[in-house]
Amino acid sequence: MDHFSYKNGEMCAEDVALSDIAGDIGTPFYCYSTATLQRHFRVFQNAFKGRDVVICYAVKANSNQAVLKTLANEGAGADVVSGGELKRALLAGIPGERIVFSGVGKTPGEIRAGLDAGIMQFSVESEPELELISKLAVEKGMTAPVSVRINPDVDAKTHAKISTGKAENKFGVNWTRARDVYRRISQLEGVEAVGVNMHIGSQLTSIEPFRAAFTRLRDLVKDLRSDGHAIRNVDLGGGLGIPYNPGETAPPLPDEYGALVGELIGGLDCRLVFEPGRMIAGNAGIIVSEVLYVKEGDARRFVIVDAAMNDLSRPAMYGAYHDIVPVSEPESAERDWVADYVGPVCETGDTFAEQRLGHQVKAGDLIAFKSAGAYGAVMSNSYNSRALVPEVMVSGASYAVVRPREDVDALIAKDRLPDWL
Repeated sequence: MDHFSYKNGEMCAEDVALSDIAGDIGTPFYCYSTATLQRHFRVFQNAFKGRDVVICYAVKANSNQAVLKTLANEGAGADVVSGGELKRALLAGIPGERIVFSGVGKTPGEIRAGLDAGIMQFSVESEPELELISKLAVEKGMTAPVSVRINPDVDAKTHAKISTGKAENKFGVNWTRARDVYRRISQLEGVEAVGVNMHIGSQLTSIEPFRAAFTRLRDLVKDLRSDGHAIRNVDLGGGLGIPYNPGETAPPLPDEYGALVGELIGGLDCRLVFEPGRMIAGNAGIIVSEVLYVKEGDARRFVIVDAAMNDLSRPAMYGAYHDIVPVSEPESAERDWVADYVGPVCETGDTFAEQRLGHQVKAGDLIAFKSAGAYGAVMSNSYNSRALVPEVMVSGASYAVVRPREDVDALIAKDRLPDWL
């Protein structure tokens, strides 16, 4: 469920008409719903009521400070994958003890920053990284809390570019080596094994890959405890999918996911850590664009809009589906008009949808790409010297620009000419 709906013939974000925002700041723009962010966090949280749980929102999904602060006010922790994301989480008021630091390529500077912030745990992705964390912690006279990310070699049945739990993926330590790695932790100075974690991929639409992975993780926790390791935290990662295409079967609900976790992990007497990102932010955001032209080609009809692949890159990168709807409510709910929706960037890949069945639109109309709150603005770039578009947050009948539209002159001014020019 989200809080984008038609009211009095106009699509609104909560109680704000999208056309009013467009009239004030222009298009394209991202728009986020506070109520949707809060609802999704609470629904996920309620799936684990009565358990010792820390929900560490995956900052990479949407790192705008307004989004982070909204979730921090709900009690969220943070899953970060860079020094920049760590700074963002701390500035939003998320305490270090509710932050986990993931990622396969942590730099020495990032590790030191995590130590200084007093984070909950480093998710260790390799043995060389473990050795470096130990060295840097000893230099600071500190003990780093670590949790090894286990690669269970389970196929998440998701897109190849967002699958992270198979043996050929770059993430984590193979599950068959886990006990050896934990044995090494017990030999090293400056590190303490506080948990174990796993994340098998993003946008999972079936519960079965979770069942296979969590079963393997449960058995490993028992083995590690029998080896003498005090495993207090079990980090199950994120990955629960969201409904992008209204014509497809919806992914499992948080309650079903929570029941599976209770069945397989509930008896371990540990703190559960989760790293949801898309599930919280995905349907809490849209991107609004204006139709520039409708071009009738020999073979296809093209709807050319002012948003582009550098504003919303998921369709070009993953072939991802985003539902496209007119901002003005159509007279009929029936979709009977076929077109390709494309942007102005000089790439054939700048295509949002091909032969999409939708509602007829014309130049000057506003359209909304739904489910764009996760991996939308955070992946945007300035290709073709296109300035980054603004981000807006709505709460009830109010809205605020939470990232202003970038100025093209400021973009160009970032360049520096060498002395010889």
